[in-house]
Amino acid sequence: MQALFAQEPWLFLICAGVFGALIGSFLNVVIYRLPVMMEHAWQDELADAQGNEPAPRERFNLVVPRSRCGQCGHAVTALENVPIISWLALRGRCSACGTRISARYPLVEAATAALFVACAWHFGFTFQALAAMTFCAALVTLTGIDLDTQLLPDQLTLPLLWLGLLVNLFAMFAHLPDAVIGAAAGYLVLWSVYWLFKLVTGREGMGYGDFKLLGALGAWFGWQALPMLLLVSSVVGAVIGIAILLVQKKGRHTAIAFGPYLAIAGIITLFFGPLLRQLF
Repeated sequence: MQALFAQEPWLFLICAGVFGALIGSFLNVVIYRLPVMMEHAWQDELADAQGNEPAPRERFNLVVPRSRCGQCGHAVTALENVPIISWLALRGRCSACGTRISARYPLVEAATAALFVACAWHFGFTFQALAAMTFCAALVTLTGIDLDTQLLPDQLTLPLLWLGLLVNLFAMFAHLPDAVIGAAAGYLVLWSVYWLFKLVTGREGMGYGDFKLLGALGAWFGWQALPMLLLVSSVVGAVIGIAILLVQKKGRHTAIAFGPYLAIAGIITLFFGPLLRQLF
């Protein structure tokens, strides 16, 4: 397989794109279902703490029930679940009731496919490319969930942090000591900003998930990348955040998810980190 991809690199890129689109389809499921699963778990814990039985509900996880239309309950068939193509063929509407299907589904699939192709192109047919694809998939998922709920679940941020340390046992993206310091420093930097902001203003400026996500990025790229990650995420966040506030005509105290901007900074660092460090 490696010899074939070495002779025909375009084939590897095509396979990476198809694989990315399929993974993107699954990420759409995770983006929607994981917050619901978390809410169910919180409700069950609350009922247990109050000495009550958890409310009976339909089994709900990442596998069951089958994907279906939220309006009419039509179960999505295999042909209607082909990444990107099915949405285009259906013209973005449910085949049973005609309800509009969000364009976010093909966008997530296309973005994941594009990132996987970029990983294949940049790293070649290596374990480093596979690690980079996993990293990108996690950031796409965290971005979607944060935009929807302003949550960055521990179920994703903590495994991403530990995975960063594990891949750097082999110095794939940073030396292990730098990665360990990066994980700790990344968390502590935003933790300190959070408490300083709260002491000065009496309000919370960000969530704990942001600390853990920056810690995870530090685990992947080492402590040396933290200033660049913070600068890029802050600039991107300021530009996009101000644009959103102006378009939606909201006040400056409107809460804006910071996780997507950290994710964008992480992806930029993945592909252009050495170049950016030279520039800075």
